[in-house]
Amino acid sequence: MRPILCLDFDGVVHSYTSRWQGASVIPDQPVPGALEFIVKALETYEVAIFSSRSHQWGGKRAMKSWLIKHLVELGNNDYENTPVWWRNYVARSAFADPWNEEVLWAAKCLVGEISWPWFKPPAKVTLDDRALTFTGTWPALETLDAFKPWNKA
Repeated sequence: MRPILCLDFDGVVHSYTSRWQGASVIPDQPVPGALEFIVKALETYEVAIFSSRSHQWGGKRAMKSWLIKHLVELGNNDYENTPVWWRNYVARSAFADPWNEEVLWAAKCLVGEISWPWFKPPAKVTLDDRALTFTGTWPALETLDAFKPWNKA
C-alpha cells in the first residue's frame, strides 16, 4: 500500500480564479505545475483528489472531465511540443495509435489511477489552499480572520 496524498481540487489543482458557479462548472485553468506534480506523485503515493464538489451531483464527473481535458490539451496533437513528463507517461500505455488517441487514452488512464473519494480520506499529507497546520497550539481568532488562500493574498 502506498501512502495517501490528498489534494484539494479548487485552489490546488484547479486555479479557482472565478467565483463558485456550481459543482459541475469548472471554468479555470490548472494551477501551474499541478498536472506534472500529480503525474510524478502517482509514482510514490495513492493520489486522492477531494473537493466540496465531491459529494455534490455531477461534481466528481466534472473534475474528472476537467482533468482529462487539460491533459489532452497538453498533448496538443503534437508529440514534439508535449512536455517530456507527459510524453513519458503517455508512452507507458501507448500501442502505436495516432498521437492524439494515445494522449486521450493516457489521460483517461491517469484519471483512473487517482482516487476520487466522497469524503476527505485519512491521508499521510493533504495539500489544501484553505488550511493551516495544527501544531498543538490554537491560533488566535484574529489569525483565522486574516487568513487568505495563496491566490487571494
